[in-house]
Amino acid sequence: MQDDKNISEIKTDQQSIIENSELNIWEALIPVIILMGLLAYNIFFADGEMLGGYSNQFILLIGAAIAVGVGLFNKVSIPLMLKEVWENLKSVFVPVLILLLVGALAGTWLISGVIPAMVYYGLEVLNPAIFLPACVVICALISISTGSSWTTSATVGIALIGIGNALGVNSGMIAGAVISGAYFGDKMSPLSDTTNLAPAVAGTDLFTHIRYMTITTIPSIVITLIIFAIISATSNVTGNADVSNLLNTINATFNITPWLFLVPVTVITLILLKTKPLIALGAGVIIAAVFAFIFQPEILSSLNTSKLNAVITSIFTDTQITTENEKLNELFSAGGMNGMLWTIYLIISAMVFGGVMDGIGALARITKVLLSVASSIFGLFASTVISCLGLNTIASDQYLAIVIPGKMFKKAFEDKGLAPENLSRTLEDSGTVTSVLIPWNTCGAYQSSVLGVGVGEYFVYAFFNWLSPFTTLLFAALKIKIKQIAKTD
Repeated sequence: MQDDKNISEIKTDQQSIIENSELNIWEALIPVIILMGLLAYNIFFADGEMLGGYSNQFILLIGAAIAVGVGLFNKVSIPLMLKEVWENLKSVFVPVLILLLVGALAGTWLISGVIPAMVYYGLEVLNPAIFLPACVVICALISISTGSSWTTSATVGIALIGIGNALGVNSGMIAGAVISGAYFGDKMSPLSDTTNLAPAVAGTDLFTHIRYMTITTIPSIVITLIIFAIISATSNVTGNADVSNLLNTINATFNITPWLFLVPVTVITLILLKTKPLIALGAGVIIAAVFAFIFQPEILSSLNTSKLNAVITSIFTDTQITTENEKLNELFSAGGMNGMLWTIYLIISAMVFGGVMDGIGALARITKVLLSVASSIFGLFASTVISCLGLNTIASDQYLAIVIPGKMFKKAFEDKGLAPENLSRTLEDSGTVTSVLIPWNTCGAYQSSVLGVGVGEYFVYAFFNWLSPFTTLLFAALKIKIKQIAKTD
């Protein structure tokens, strides 16, 4: 009969961390190695179709099944594993609802003319010579104001993708610029959940954490802006010549008016007023649906159904607005809530795998091994970074990638005489911003789905996100601004 006598649990306000004294590191790595192998084969040799259209989801579930086998071998009970899976699934309930609302938002913002209006006016203002750095700055400002990279992508991010495509800018570059700006703002905003979580776990206060983050974050975003400015200035794009034709086509198809901006302004205002995201996004869907009847009756009539059915269809399933321009036809399509299901299934599968790995104590075991080899100060920073990156990959959740290393490494930082803001900054530099670079992580799955650009396409261009962990390691290696604990008599 199985028991859980070898299991201990570290409780925090945000997460419970399971430790298993019987599990060794090689057993903990078995599910990870098999998972990485299957995902690599699927990506590089099977074009993502090894097990059909839901290959990544099935692979994550296979990894979870293997982790269950490892847990049973080490006398971990099924109920304990299921408990951790359930805790993981509960943690993504709200993000899943947000995803569904974002799908509905995209559909209603299309048929109401909100997205076409954003593209129309954006084409009149932006041009390829400044477009990419402008994307970074715009998204950074919105994200600092809202504290949410997800909201930024779902509003101005979608519009910038459309504008950039119309200008002939590479989609991967646009998405990389959007994500770089959005995650800079998310990381530096006092309204962000991760920006509040990291100092809470590490043992410092919010504004000390934010001030200390500027040391590594400002150089990363400045380098990012310089790179995008060079790319924009040297890229040979052909979209500029087509802008006049695009503007005429959009104006002929939709009723374009500045009044349509009331919809995104309302959503952003609600979020700035600290309204719950579900309410803010839901309001955006409802107002856009009403605006569709007011401003776009011809569009609704052209969809070969009643106007009410056209709006309902845009919320739940596919909508396609046909124009004379093929490039705009690709832009003016939306999948509604149905278009988000692939991403939702991926998130659920990732949470199942992460839950089982936590339940058998594998996540804590892997982190402890990294901690054991951190003999120097640089080694401690490096182990924290690797732990955050690994948990973003294995547990598929940025919150786990902050909480588990934060709790595991807190005492080690104290023992080295390092102030807690060193740890909180490293958690953000390597846990928060890299989550979007993992295709099956909740953040990577969300951003690629909302922006319509695969993680593999924007990975290289998300300069800020992969520069951040390198910057924090460079500063640690050179011992730049490594704050010590203040000594008192």
